[in-house]
Amino acid sequence: MPNIKSAKKRVKVINTKTARNKAYMSSLRTIVKSALNEGAGETGEAVKAAIKKIDQAVSKGILHKNTAARKKARVIRVARGQ
Repeated sequence: MPNIKSAKKRVKVINTKTARNKAYMSSLRTIVKSALNEGAGETGEAVKAAIKKIDQAVSKGILHKNTAARKKARVIRVARGQ
């Protein structure tokens, strides 16, 4: 447990950011999973939504750009049926 005031504040800030990142990653996983499991009907829209969410995660600093590229490639590959 920190004793210094600034260290106590950092603990609070880190906990807040961790909670926000967990929620964002959870929704990201849900959207990517739905894009991977979609049938032929709504595949285009699900893939677009997944790619958009992945790009937003990179811009927010939640995902590394190479991780995002890998995830997007996987979603596109599965959507094309390869």
